[in-house]
Amino acid sequence: MENRAKLALEDGTIVKGESFGYETTKIGEVVFSTGMVGYTESLTDPSFKGQILMSTYPLEGNYGVSEDHYQSDSIQADGFIVREVCKKPSRYTYQKTLNDFLKEYEIPGISGIDTRDLTLKIRTEGSMKGALSTEDISDEELLTLAREQKSIVDRDLVPEVSIKDTQVYGEDNKYKVAIIDCGVKESIINDFLKRDLGVVRVPYNTSYQEILDHDVDGLLVSCGPGNPARLTETIENVSHLTNRLPIFGICMGQLVIAKTFGAKTFKMKFGHRGGNQPVKDLKTGKVYITSQNHGFAVDADSLKGTDLELAQISLNDGTPEGFVHKELPIKTIQYHPEATPGPTDTNILFDEFKETIINY
Repeated sequence: MENRAKLALEDGTIVKGESFGYETTKIGEVVFSTGMVGYTESLTDPSFKGQILMSTYPLEGNYGVSEDHYQSDSIQADGFIVREVCKKPSRYTYQKTLNDFLKEYEIPGISGIDTRDLTLKIRTEGSMKGALSTEDISDEELLTLAREQKSIVDRDLVPEVSIKDTQVYGEDNKYKVAIIDCGVKESIINDFLKRDLGVVRVPYNTSYQEILDHDVDGLLVSCGPGNPARLTETIENVSHLTNRLPIFGICMGQLVIAKTFGAKTFKMKFGHRGGNQPVKDLKTGKVYITSQNHGFAVDADSLKGTDLELAQISLNDGTPEGFVHKELPIKTIQYHPEATPGPTDTNILFDEFKETIINY
């Protein structure tokens, strides 16, 4: 007989299914992602820290887990919700099963539930606090854990995923990019290295002067989890660099840079997560299919009176997806051009940033 697992939501919902992964209890914001592939990349994405991830695709684990798909050194999500988990992968390159992967990093999973119904609930009512357990725990206790945890709005998650000490990659390359690590993915670093750009990866709270002391030629403010309003040190340091370096912002990076210029951010109802998100470029009219993972966005009205111009929007809900500065070499996007997982439509943005650095 399969071991039982259950999920409690703050609205009183209790969902029961079969357990996989590690025997434990975890709390977090319950969110869904619409990607058809890429569970390894998603689970190891630092932007999922503090969240219990649900896949809308009905089968996960069928191609196993390979370490070359990791986006960080461990699973970052605090739980995994699936309709069905495959116990016998069929891809010849896999190194471990999804079940063993979760066990290795002590993460619980629940399967055998109606993920369609749960997705519709979140789309209707919004992302909500939850608790997932593969242990023997009462419904009442699990529900209390779900309700009494801090909102993701009030949690400091970036310090949990950012590096503690500066790391340098490709130090012999002619040009170098500083990455303020708010939860950067490995693929972003690799995209710079593939373009012969050295990388100086610094903790999220590194001073602007220390960044300049590394003699870098450009700055990336990276993606990451949680509420951008809590990154006061990062926002302050970026404000001192806006007229010193070409700057590129990805996901959380867009939010931080927008706040640097006085714009406001807000928590979205259920966010954008998945590799099939349409984005329209307002200048060219071209539409890109993008990979996204964010639960906060910039208030477009708050851009009025700033030096940032709206450049791209989501075709799903009209929220801002990209900005450019009116005069300075600053560009931001809310999606993931590194496309792991997801389409590669916008990977050229790394080439454009390199050209900006060379010509600055």
